[in-house]
Amino acid sequence: MIQQNRKGEAVAAASADLLAAQIVRLKGLFPEAFTEGKVDWDKLRATLGDVVDDGPERYTFTWAGKRDAIRLLQTPTCATLVPCREESVNFYETQHIFIEGDNLEVLKLLYKPYFGRVKTIYIDPPYNTGNDFIYPDNYTDPLATYLQLTGQQDAEGNLLTSNPETSGRYHSAWLSMMYPRLFLARQLLREDGVIFISIDETELSNLIQVMNEVFGEDNQEAVVAWRRRHNQPNDKTKMISKVAEFILVYAKNSEQLKVKGTFYGIPLTEKRKGQYSNPDNDPNGPWESKPWKAGSNQSGTRYVITSPTRRVFDEEWLGTEDTYMKLLDEGRIYFPRDGDGLPRKKYYLHERLAAGQCAHNFWKHERFGSNQEASSKLAALLGEKNVFDNPKPARLIKMMGLLSTSGDDIVLDFFAGSCTTAQSVLELNREDSGNRRFIMVQLPEPTPVGSTARNAGYSTIAEIGKERIRRVIAKMQESKEKEEEIREDLGMKVFKLAPSNYRMWTGLDEDTPDAYAQQLFLFTDPLADGWTVENVIYEVALKEGYCLNCHVEKLEHVEASVVYLVTDPDKGQSFFICLEDQLRAATLMGLELTRDDLLICRDEALDDTSAANLALQCRLKTI
Repeated sequence: MIQQNRKGEAVAAASADLLAAQIVRLKGLFPEAFTEGKVDWDKLRATLGDVVDDGPERYTFTWAGKRDAIRLLQTPTCATLVPCREESVNFYETQHIFIEGDNLEVLKLLYKPYFGRVKTIYIDPPYNTGNDFIYPDNYTDPLATYLQLTGQQDAEGNLLTSNPETSGRYHSAWLSMMYPRLFLARQLLREDGVIFISIDETELSNLIQVMNEVFGEDNQEAVVAWRRRHNQPNDKTKMISKVAEFILVYAKNSEQLKVKGTFYGIPLTEKRKGQYSNPDNDPNGPWESKPWKAGSNQSGTRYVITSPTRRVFDEEWLGTEDTYMKLLDEGRIYFPRDGDGLPRKKYYLHERLAAGQCAHNFWKHERFGSNQEASSKLAALLGEKNVFDNPKPARLIKMMGLLSTSGDDIVLDFFAGSCTTAQSVLELNREDSGNRRFIMVQLPEPTPVGSTARNAGYSTIAEIGKERIRRVIAKMQESKEKEEEIREDLGMKVFKLAPSNYRMWTGLDEDTPDAYAQQLFLFTDPLADGWTVENVIYEVALKEGYCLNCHVEKLEHVEASVVYLVTDPDKGQSFFICLEDQLRAATLMGLELTRDDLLICRDEALDDTSAANLALQCRLKTI
């Protein structure tokens, strides 16, 4: 029976429409640039003060395949993420997440629930050195490509291809892979968020241009040179040996980053700590001092200061006289040469330790670690050498974390590899009692047949990353010194990219009335064969904008039908969901729904009358 005049709306079957969301935000900023609901581009350009002219061409950055990359970005995904408890650690308690899947599809799924919530992103993408695997993106059906690549669907040909320099689109293929992923990454960042990207010379210039287009060149914070090797190679075939790589640092909004002050210093070196002393037995501990007198290139305030030896200084000083008197009362003004010298302001070591020191754009291996160190420590952790090529050192990523995160900030790495970033977050939290949360995303890229990794039992790169996190957690649990540290988050929720639980229209092999009738008959139940309650709940939650750490509670006080309450603890929002084929009156009475409550159920669970009544009582969505 075809039901009519139903109330409520359908749940989202795909990820958010990114283009539509961008247009909505644009309309909020520039309503005058819209005519009959559509963007009037000439009006928009005029609103922004850009006069259309036929003058000389201006600089643009493009490549073969850029339009397809944009089309791929704008194509919503119908995939979902399914929980995998058997591969997780402390699934119900932890806030840390590992996602196995194509990072572009995953980023699309994360867009709605994590929009503007991530503080820091670190990625170590393929450098495009000729042998790197390049994601075989296909905008017509991205999920099908992923399922074929991971052996979940049959496909002809070898999808796991490198990007040789002889390819006619050598740089273009890499740019087309990076562009949509970086665009989505920016959407996930907070307004004061930061992204760090490791790269070498091969694509450095192209990556800078892509980042300038996606993030804006005004938001480039630095191009850091990191010395990745502690030894000096002696390759006589090269004029200059390579010992450094680069880390691009961009803010989502540099002005917001400065206004909010949510970037921090790195710890003081032992040498720097040694420059502090306490010759006058100051109760505040060791200190160093700087001149209070304004320098020749500094503006100051002129007033008279008298030293303890009665020497008079009539100069321009760095602060006002009121500020000086306050510092003097606090014991923070020091007069050298037994009280006869110009005043200096004290800076205490304990304050510097708390604030850290400013980082510069050359990171030495002694402080930030090296590739050799990273390989050695990973081998010790996994008990096998050469399982993963060129991992990044935990010290390097921990320094990025110290510079840009604190508290319960979210850290995302969507080229997770061996999951050094996850280890860095766990270790940083222990060191400073933070509650940072990581989200790791890694393609289950098969390890080469006959490789050390494959022989050690790791069939994919994702398996290496998950096992590393498990071993780091086990090691940290063994080293707990205090029972109070039990509150520390040592866990990992594992999710995997999978086809939707909703039945999708797959087309027809033959164009006949019987074929159409058979296909329509399948859609009497909108849920695909093999669906489970848990998987459907997570898909609904994700596509309604709820995070992967949402709480799912079965309501024991509700009679007749099984109902779950799903709550996003960060957003403070929740919904009720019932997936039975009938939603009974006794169940609805027990829920005591209000206009602010969201109820989701199967369309077949309601008749026309109950659906209409429910739509008046609460917000109703049906599957």
